[in-house]
Amino acid sequence: MSDARPPSLALLLRELPWLPLIAASRFRRADKVDLAGDLGDQSPPVVVFPGLLSHDSSTSLLRRTFSASGFAAYPSGLGFVTGVTPERLEKGYRRLEEVCDIHGEPAIILGWSLGGIYARVLAQRHPELAKMVVTLGTPFSGNRRANNAWRIYNALNDHTVDAPRLADDFSAKPPVHTVAVYSRTDGVVPPECAWGMEHERDAAHCLDVSHMAFGSGRRAAQAVTRIVSSELVKVQPPTSAVST
Repeated sequence: MSDARPPSLALLLRELPWLPLIAASRFRRADKVDLAGDLGDQSPPVVVFPGLLSHDSSTSLLRRTFSASGFAAYPSGLGFVTGVTPERLEKGYRRLEEVCDIHGEPAIILGWSLGGIYARVLAQRHPELAKMVVTLGTPFSGNRRANNAWRIYNALNDHTVDAPRLADDFSAKPPVHTVAVYSRTDGVVPPECAWGMEHERDAAHCLDVSHMAFGSGRRAAQAVTRIVSSELVKVQPPTSAVST
């Protein structure tokens, strides 16, 4: 990953038209997705973490797509995200614990971009609360400056991407099923840093979307929901298998 480079300016500029759609996420139609396998009513809850300079409202379309497809999807409760801090991690832990208590089972922890760092660290620290981890365009592997967001991150925080306030190794695979979703047309995070090495995740899926579309594009939301359901059947037996 040391030779990974930030995406080109052309790819970065392609992200701009998505910004109004992110802002309107809560008002846009979410469609039901036919899930892989036969999960029946066994779909675990999903807690979704937003990215840098985002709020839970930015993941509304994605969460409502999960909900329409049979999952109970929850916002992170982090507030407006400007970085990775112990205080926000504690908020994320409390929300995750609350959701798991409500449903009586571990949750799928899903993070978009920087939100994927929260997802991975929470699963590293609290694997008993995680059914599965899914990251969308998250720079968890390799050079932390090989992206188009690190300068913004450094300007917003009292620490840098090279010296975060959390001592956790973001690239270390959590002890649960871990899925990395990446894009070769991502204008913010290069695919190499988002798919990681084989020992850093269990599965990797490529989507032909922009970075901003991961959480706010209708087609991407449907594809992510399908990926989650297809990976879920690997760690959770289908309804028919349980009933026999």
